[in-house]
Amino acid sequence: MSYLIAVTGKGGVGKTTVSSLIVKQLVAMGKTPVLAIDADPNSCLDAALGVKAEKTVGKVREEAKQKVNKGLSEGISKQDLLQLKISESLVEATGFDLIAMGRPEGAGCYCYANNVLKSVIGKLSSQYPYVVLDNEAGLENLSRRIVQKVNLLVLVSDQSNSGLETLKRLYSLAHEMEIKYDKLLIVVNRMRKSDLSAKAQEVKEFTHADDVIGLPDDLEIAAFADDGQSLGGLSDDNVVIKKIYDLVKNI
Repeated sequence: MSYLIAVTGKGGVGKTTVSSLIVKQLVAMGKTPVLAIDADPNSCLDAALGVKAEKTVGKVREEAKQKVNKGLSEGISKQDLLQLKISESLVEATGFDLIAMGRPEGAGCYCYANNVLKSVIGKLSSQYPYVVLDNEAGLENLSRRIVQKVNLLVLVSDQSNSGLETLKRLYSLAHEMEIKYDKLLIVVNRMRKSDLSAKAQEVKEFTHADDVIGLPDDLEIAAFADDGQSLGGLSDDNVVIKKIYDLVKNI
């Protein structure tokens, strides 16, 4: 049974950074192989992890659709063809594999691709002790039931009052959508002060979160992001790395 960690929050707060660092620490601690799922069409989890997703679910969906329309898939159903192509789009790396959702490259919605991705994830995840899902802003992917249950739901915010208030709305929305999770963690990212604010504590109480941690606004991470470098190259004594280590250690 896989342990699923889903990371979400509003846009621009560092969800992908948090997701990639969780993957990095899981690998460093030998909790491998890890399946990293980039479920944000605007995300770049592959770059943060130092790999390249040449094909995405959105892209292979269009390829499969074109093959079916041209009659080039004789002997195989559209769903089987798409499942095969999604499996082929898996990026293999040391200690982890990555699959990216991407965007549809033609007309149509994600509904069909979502259903197939859900099926593929169900089959793939059984091969991985840990799965890290980097979501798009909000709870869209979880609400589509791409995964049935989350072991650890990580809500990420910056330290602003508006950002933290968004987490309260996401928490309420999660309950309205009946999203199931075992544990809830609040991560306040890019903190410029050492202590968590009263607002962060208020959010913890409102959401009944199991814990809340603060990650400092780190110059090394900012420099890596500006240069488009993989976060895998961060120094082991980086303060954010140490915080993520404590997070992973306590899973």
